[in-house]
Amino acid sequence: MKLCRFDEDRLGVVVGDTIHDITPIQDEIRAKARYDMKGDAVIAALPEYRAKMEEAARTAPTKKVSEVSLLPPIARPCKVMAAPINYQAHIEEMAAQPHVTGADKVQRPTGIQNQGIFLKANSALVGPGEGVAIRFPDRRNDHEVEFVIVIGKQGSRIKRENALDYIAGYTLGLDMTVRGVEDRSFRKSCDGYAPMGPYFVTADEIPDPNNVDFTVHVNGEIRQDAHTKDLIFDIERLIEFASEFYTIYPGDVLFTGSPPGVSEIHPGDVMRCNCDLIGEMSVTVREAE
Repeated sequence: MKLCRFDEDRLGVVVGDTIHDITPIQDEIRAKARYDMKGDAVIAALPEYRAKMEEAARTAPTKKVSEVSLLPPIARPCKVMAAPINYQAHIEEMAAQPHVTGADKVQRPTGIQNQGIFLKANSALVGPGEGVAIRFPDRRNDHEVEFVIVIGKQGSRIKRENALDYIAGYTLGLDMTVRGVEDRSFRKSCDGYAPMGPYFVTADEIPDPNNVDFTVHVNGEIRQDAHTKDLIFDIERLIEFASEFYTIYPGDVLFTGSPPGVSEIHPGDVMRCNCDLIGEMSVTVREAE
């Protein structure tokens, strides 16, 4: 099943190019949820409500995807986690550009196991329809397309062999980056620097998350052509590693790392991210107000 959020916080089941509006079910779930719950109520309720969602979608009002503005598919993650340097080819391409990464000025530990999982501010999350506003046009701003895990249930110190049981599904994300010497989380948490979408795809739709292709084109030119089989820490290890430090909650998202091919973007550019198993989103770059 594919779910999306669109327009004024509406929820839909996506079938082909059509959205079946099941917002009343979202309203029902949220009405039952405690305000102080940790995580996203809709994702937490998915095991109980999935059949009901699918049934409601059969008779729900519809809209074409092209007629709506897509929001991030997860409304309220407790946290946005991200894996650094998780593709060897990306490590090598950035090592060749120390003046871009700031490595010529600041010494950082090597290896994901030493740098750890970092956090992006929840306020950085935007949907494809919202686009990216360049916060610092006088500095280099890069795109980093990533395969994104959506957590389905609470867990801590999760063992690798059980890791997939904690996944609700997947989506795509852009880990937008301002290059410089500041802390990674600071530079990557600007407003709008975590576009996510187009849809949330339930885990059963992607039985092997370590065997997924995805791409990003900028203005029609391919920049990143990636495969999750090339991850240094694979999907299970990432969940195991992150949960050593964080308790994970339903709706938490984990960006799995950028493949090689990152490049600078400017206002007016259009980034088109695609994964055949998830969908395609186009994100427009603009100047910040």
